[in-house]
Amino acid sequence: MADQDVFLQRALLEMDLLTDEQLDAARRYSAENGIDLVDALTATETLTSRQIALTKADVCEAPFVELSDFEPCYANTALIPRAIAERYDLYPLFMVDGVLTLAMDDPLNLEAADQVRRLAKCEVDAVLCAREQIRALIAKAYALGHARAAGTEEAQEVETDVEDSDSSQPVIAAVNQMLAEAVQQMASDIHINPDEHDMHLRYRVDGVLREKQSPPLSMHSGIVQRLKVMGHLDLTQTRRPQDGKFRFRHAGRNVDVRMSTVPTVCGENVVLRLLASAQTFKDFLELGMPAPLASDIDLVMKQPHGMLLVTGPTGSGKTTTLYTAISKINDPSRNIMTIEDPVEIRLPYVRQIQVNTEIDLTFANALRSILRQDPDVVLVGEVRDNETATIALQAALTGHLVLSTLHTNDSVGAISRLRDFGLPAFVINSAVLGVAAQRLVRRVCEHCQTLDPLTPLMRQRFSLGDSDDGFLKGKGCSRCAQTGYRGRVGLYEFLKFTPEVKRVVEDGGSAERIREHAVRHGMRLMWQEGLEKARLGQTTLEEVTKVASVIGSAAPSATTKRPEPPRQHERMIA
Repeated sequence: MADQDVFLQRALLEMDLLTDEQLDAARRYSAENGIDLVDALTATETLTSRQIALTKADVCEAPFVELSDFEPCYANTALIPRAIAERYDLYPLFMVDGVLTLAMDDPLNLEAADQVRRLAKCEVDAVLCAREQIRALIAKAYALGHARAAGTEEAQEVETDVEDSDSSQPVIAAVNQMLAEAVQQMASDIHINPDEHDMHLRYRVDGVLREKQSPPLSMHSGIVQRLKVMGHLDLTQTRRPQDGKFRFRHAGRNVDVRMSTVPTVCGENVVLRLLASAQTFKDFLELGMPAPLASDIDLVMKQPHGMLLVTGPTGSGKTTTLYTAISKINDPSRNIMTIEDPVEIRLPYVRQIQVNTEIDLTFANALRSILRQDPDVVLVGEVRDNETATIALQAALTGHLVLSTLHTNDSVGAISRLRDFGLPAFVINSAVLGVAAQRLVRRVCEHCQTLDPLTPLMRQRFSLGDSDDGFLKGKGCSRCAQTGYRGRVGLYEFLKFTPEVKRVVEDGGSAERIREHAVRHGMRLMWQEGLEKARLGQTTLEEVTKVASVIGSAAPSATTKRPEPPRQHERMIA
């Protein structure tokens, strides 16, 4: 061990990763805090754990493995006690043909290898990994792996004492690990799904569900009970749906969780929606909204009265767009009130009302009361029925700025929906200032971008010419979990109620006719916005085709350098 430390120090100095002064400072820190030199170097941020590991791999002539590129099996925690793993900084990665691959901080530690060989009763093959990654893996794996090894009896025992805050309890440790990992992976939802023989754990990341290793089915009941305690739900009720909420703190910030349980034939299904409590809203451009469209919405928000509608399916970011709009005008001089189901985001000065159907506090009833509260701006979470639509548009006509959402496929579809509610054309024209439609698409991972040649199908679908060689896509890396995507960006279209559009609405024109007039007067369709973002390398055409399924007048391929007039009467289904 001592010889290895000497060789490691010499190698770090020779590779100019470390100076003599930094080495002396790290030695002093090591002596003062009772830690070894490697921990001292990382604690003082002189070097990263990965830099040290790569140098150590060169010194030891051992293969280096990036743990983030693997999905280690948590069941392997049954092979080695946690005390041994933490003592020697090692973890059993996987077993192949009777040989256990062992992630180690020190692959030359023969004592540690011999102990693992005796415990696992098999041969071991050591690979070198960064110490910080090994320790993080041990904490994660043994939290879930201990729960897996605990089995049915211990799970049932914990159910009787689920309020115990001792994180060494298997159920509590497993729940804490699920929540922490979901936040680290920027997941929006956690799905806990029991089946006949297994329990499935899935995180929704960037709008897509990803399956993760989960505790065994025997732990399901204990985990649900623990979550019910956190969400203040009825522990004795398992045969009807329940909704609750709780808050936990991770990495210095609060995370609000909205919890929903429903009974299934295999047990209670749990879905957790994760919401950042301290979410801040700065500008439309940060959401991916193009500058002209952001200017149009800014102009609408400066109007003293009227209605702004945002359309799109559930999870398309409508609430975020509306709250970004509100945050731009939120000050003590305005009385802003909202009606939501549920209230997900908190803002100062904004009076927020939670819909509660059990006491008949519906959107319509709450809206009637709000209008007697002297509001300047009213946000209605969703227009769901004729009564709410009628009151909202009347409010927009009587001196209030009203913001709301509709579930329609595109911006033009909002007009058809308002007609379905029985609202006359002159009311729609007088009240509605504009309709924004939006979708979220996955963003190309900036760490693994590569050029992707266009397929004939994509060339035909988007009317692309020979000058378009290919667009960027992600080939997959550890930072994006091998998906090629990391984060999301919005696609938008905005229908302005120009005099021409109002005439078509007044005449009872079809959605197709309204769309044609809007495109003729400058509206860019959502698929065209997606094509532009694909050209910029922000997303892929495959992502655009998943969401921009709008029939409209297509434009030929054009870049910002070579603008061309749109071809009329050409259609494209994206």
